[in-house]
Amino acid sequence: MSSRNEAAVTPPYDRSKLFATYQRAAADAAHKQSLVKAAGSKGPKAIQAALETSAKAVKRRDSYAQKLADLGVSVEG
Repeated sequence: MSSRNEAAVTPPYDRSKLFATYQRAAADAAHKQSLVKAAGSKGPKAIQAALETSAKAVKRRDSYAQKLADLGVSVEG
């Protein structure tokens, strides 16, 4: 499949929607990172679960930031 066909199949990102999604992902990542601190008193299993959840949220946030960067939109990070 040529890149020309792929571009036709892939819908363009709406910058405002993508930025709003990034903002929600950033807020979620910050919240999940704060939960890691709260889990500190609950034991190692709770800490590990909170760390894994936080890492996934950070990965999502970074993925949206990269998509925005590809569109030429800079985000504070």
